[in-house]
Amino acid sequence: MWQRLRGLAGRAYRRHLRREIDDVPAHVAVIQDGNRRYARERGDDAPDGHRAGADTTERVLDWCADLGVSELTLYAFSTENFERPDEELEPLFDLLEHKLREFADADRVHEQGVRVRAIGDVPRLPPRVRDAVEYAERRTAGNDRFTLNVALAYGGRTELLDAARAIARDVDAGEMAPEDVDVETVEERLYDRPIRDVDLIVRTGGDERTSNFLPWHANGNEAAVYFCAPYWPEFSEADFLRAIRTYESREESWQRARAERAAALVRALAEVEFAEARAAAARLRERVPRLDGSDLSDDALGIAEGEAVGSADSESVGRTDGDARDASGAD
Repeated sequence: MWQRLRGLAGRAYRRHLRREIDDVPAHVAVIQDGNRRYARERGDDAPDGHRAGADTTERVLDWCADLGVSELTLYAFSTENFERPDEELEPLFDLLEHKLREFADADRVHEQGVRVRAIGDVPRLPPRVRDAVEYAERRTAGNDRFTLNVALAYGGRTELLDAARAIARDVDAGEMAPEDVDVETVEERLYDRPIRDVDLIVRTGGDERTSNFLPWHANGNEAAVYFCAPYWPEFSEADFLRAIRTYESREESWQRARAERAAALVRALAEVEFAEARAAAARLRERVPRLDGSDLSDDALGIAEGEAVGSADSESVGRTDGDARDASGAD
């Protein structure tokens, strides 16, 4: 009875969260932390935790499809993971190989139009995992409705260092000038990069850090970040919906902040123009000594305070709308 009540309450809460969500991120990136801790707390070995985490990954793909998320990037294996003992690495490599091939052959993957792409230093992986990556990418290459990026042998600092070294070599060889280096130059030299910048990073397991994950695509885009306590195998649909709600709340906050900055800029420009008009009137009175200064009052010159500020506001909006937008995005 208690379990049934909990299930009903859980479904009602998920429906409530869905009703609160209007704006969905295009690209979600997930740091799947806590697999080993999940296994240890249950008296299991690390590979058991990774297998349980793989089941969560499949559920997340379904949640993304239901909400309309277009791209998902999973931090499956970092460059730091190579330092783990062989008795943990070999079962993990076996699991990666198995899941990549299984996923590439699944009917629902092709029905949902999922394309699989690996990002990272894939040549460092064992041959069997590299073959599975090539198989999954080839089998799903024709799909174009959803992109699943699997970060394998990935490290954000290494990615940026490799790009910087490649650019330095090109400059040293005279193939480009330093002043020609721009955003596109860097992006062309990153790993096979995600199609979109990251909108939301989710990290499970309780740690509040992004662990060298997608520094160019996420931090450069100032992505929203959602940290939660459940280990990755325990991550639920309600957790995922709360993460999406965090993204939406942040976007609404940014929109309000941008509007407030734009309005403040217009007011400031109006005040400057009014002050300049008053100063011009004073100079004009000084240059017309034949008239009594009272004849050239502010009212007589058409710069009464209300009129001047109103005029300045209307003109400034027309002239500085673009400036306001630029300023609002500078934070």
